[in-house]
Amino acid sequence: MKLYIKQKVFSLGDRYYVFDENQRPVFTVQGQIFTIGAKIHIYDITGQELYYIERRLFRLLPEYHIFCGDNHCAIVKKEFSLFRPRLAIQSQYGDYTIEGSLFGMDFVIYNEGIPVGEVHKKWFAFGDSYELDVIDPNNAAFFSALVIAIDNCLHNEN
Repeated sequence: MKLYIKQKVFSLGDRYYVFDENQRPVFTVQGQIFTIGAKIHIYDITGQELYYIERRLFRLLPEYHIFCGDNHCAIVKKEFSLFRPRLAIQSQYGDYTIEGSLFGMDFVIYNEGIPVGEVHKKWFAFGDSYELDVIDPNNAAFFSALVIAIDNCLHNEN
């Protein structure tokens, strides 16, 4: 299943829209404004919250936690490295590894050595725009939350 994640440039707070292959809206993503640290909500098309992403403060390197309701689903941590960005992703669904160009946002997501998703950044787009290819359509919302957390972890830490 292919999804397209597009960031709205001129908005208060982070705002993304997630579309399917036919350009139909699937999810909306809205960041809270006037908060300390990122707080981002992912909603389905009816407005029901699916996931909540929160940046943990007072960490040496960026760390984002993903929640589904009151359940803690995943942690995305930036790890120290000199030349290439490196992330650790721990979740209730298992640990994920990423291979590819994190800095360029072109990478494959693996769970126990099995590819479960691919991300490709569109470079000639107004605002951040990503193509997400998810193997299991049931995980589309979770992987959308992962991509947004990864994007924030790598590019919005300042």
